[in-house]
Amino acid sequence: MKVGLVSDLHGNLPALEAVLADMPAVDALACAGDVVGYNPWPAECVDELRERDVPTVLGNHDAAVVEGTAFGFNSMARAGVEHARQELHEDQREWLESLPTERREFDDRVKLVHGHPADPDRYTYPEEFSPRLLDGEEVLVLGHTHVQHAEKYAEGIVVNPGSVGQPRDGDPRAAYAVVDLETMAVETHRVAYDVDRVQEAVAEAGLPERIGARLARGQ
Repeated sequence: MKVGLVSDLHGNLPALEAVLADMPAVDALACAGDVVGYNPWPAECVDELRERDVPTVLGNHDAAVVEGTAFGFNSMARAGVEHARQELHEDQREWLESLPTERREFDDRVKLVHGHPADPDRYTYPEEFSPRLLDGEEVLVLGHTHVQHAEKYAEGIVVNPGSVGQPRDGDPRAAYAVVDLETMAVETHRVAYDVDRVQEAVAEAGLPERIGARLARGQ
């Protein structure tokens, strides 16, 4: 069974469309959170995952939208949260609100979290990857850092598929990963998308210009 892994879509529909078009054949998808925030298409990204019935966990931007708070967020993040709150219909907000902070899928072989198994708001960078993060699952999928990385250990795999909608590892291409649960192989992928389209939509939505500008730099 092959599973496509995505995370940190952040309302970037062109990036999500590029990822879904580029992804090799998989049997299922899974998402490590932050479907909304920053970019102009929160409702469309929510609908893509809902319609595909993608197992998803709650990210910190998702939580800020449903809870009505963006405490500690910078001005760009706050603007994205407010935009999402304005754009989402009630059923879309209810879907976000229903998301757990942790879930096990595919016969409990894959665990999804957003930040860290012990704390969904904690950033877990590649240098912190370790088999100690695993707790019986064969694959741990996390996001939050927007930094793509995967490590395979005797105990299993720890993978951050990277950010679909706002990479921060110096590569502006949208990121995702594919894990094969039969062979226990994991592949990381990148795909270019129309950044200009996003930048134009950011301006049209009245969102901070830097949200679009940073996409071209992978920051």
